[in-house]
Amino acid sequence: MINYRMNKLIIVVLLLWTGIGNIHAQDKKILASEIQIKIAVQAAPAEFREGAKVYGYDQAGNFVTLREGSNGYICLAPDYKMSVYYAYCYPVSLEPLMARGRELIAQGKRKERDKIREQEFSEGKLSIPQTPSTLYGYWGAAKDVNLETGEIKDAKRRYVIYVPFAKAADLGLSSQHNNLGMPWLMDEGTYKAHIMITPPLEAHQH
Repeated sequence: MINYRMNKLIIVVLLLWTGIGNIHAQDKKILASEIQIKIAVQAAPAEFREGAKVYGYDQAGNFVTLREGSNGYICLAPDYKMSVYYAYCYPVSLEPLMARGRELIAQGKRKERDKIREQEFSEGKLSIPQTPSTLYGYWGAAKDVNLETGEIKDAKRRYVIYVPFAKAADLGLSSQHNNLGMPWLMDEGTYKAHIMITPPLEAHQH
């Protein structure tokens, strides 16, 4: 009798768990291309939005080109599977670096991607701009997306300026993170050294 009750309880728990999983899966709806484009271009400065090329997802979940571009900028629509939507925009000169990163992540090599890309760059297999180039980030909760405008309520922004092999002292920057919105240099001296500028996300700590 005890075993019967235990088995029954396990079955009920599994059914409930499956039901919860199905509810979450149903929540991860793929937005229409037009809405994905509206969200993606919010990452870019206003003057770059109209002509930017946009990548996103088709209704089968494949990563595809949603719109061709004309101004040399690329914007990425958020991953529909995430509860926080991240959109990015950057000049086409950064696409080899970004595209290779996406490939490696798709191969399950997220942790190794920086080492692999650095090796490929040193071997001349990967192109990375040797002049400053900027990536724009924009993110917020998926539930807070305005489906008419693509804007996200209380969205956050970040600006990343790639300056390969730069040293903090040469740029007059700190190499330490801060919560004041001050620019600082991350990955100092490496192939993907970059200046981070993040508007304050919390109360200042002076």
